[in-house]
Amino acid sequence: MEGEKRMSYEVEGVERKEMGKAVGVGVSACDMVMRVLAFMLTLVAAIVISADKQTKVVPIQLSDSLPPFYLPLTAKWHQMSAVLYFLVTNAIACTYAALSLVLALVNRGKSKGLWTVITVLDAFMVALLFSGNGAAAAVGVLGYKGNSHVNWKRVCNVFEKFCDQMAASIGVSLIGSLAFLLLVIIPVLRLHPRT
Repeated sequence: MEGEKRMSYEVEGVERKEMGKAVGVGVSACDMVMRVLAFMLTLVAAIVISADKQTKVVPIQLSDSLPPFYLPLTAKWHQMSAVLYFLVTNAIACTYAALSLVLALVNRGKSKGLWTVITVLDAFMVALLFSGNGAAAAVGVLGYKGNSHVNWKRVCNVFEKFCDQMAASIGVSLIGSLAFLLLVIIPVLRLHPRT
């Protein structure tokens, strides 16, 4: 149809054609803000969980007929493999966010192939962070509530600071994963023509 305006929308960072003339589309400010936000949030989550440690003196009762003896116990982030996985996923996402930010600044939307790879890696970071958050949250729930079916006692009543710091780290990481999710959603939304 000759009279209609022809539009072609492509992935962010690639040229866009409107009415026969090419308009350069660079990296959007929203994309840059989301990358900086994802970097900062995953960095904070990794730092908070890696500094998580608490020592308490706990009474140990060996038998009902014997008096309890007191033993200092330390809760550390690396004692649970799920929390270690959480730390590693945040460190990977933080490193990737920094690298993708540098690539975005250097490339300035010139290479369509690079932006396709970055968008796929953004989706991978979403999956990685959500799996790390889920693993750490599952351990956190066991720490707060215990599990009477397998006779696991709750520990967050003893190590309150440790559990609170872990919960804060999971919350910050969850917001970081949402920033990565927006980095995947925004280019998809830009594929659709605006009406």
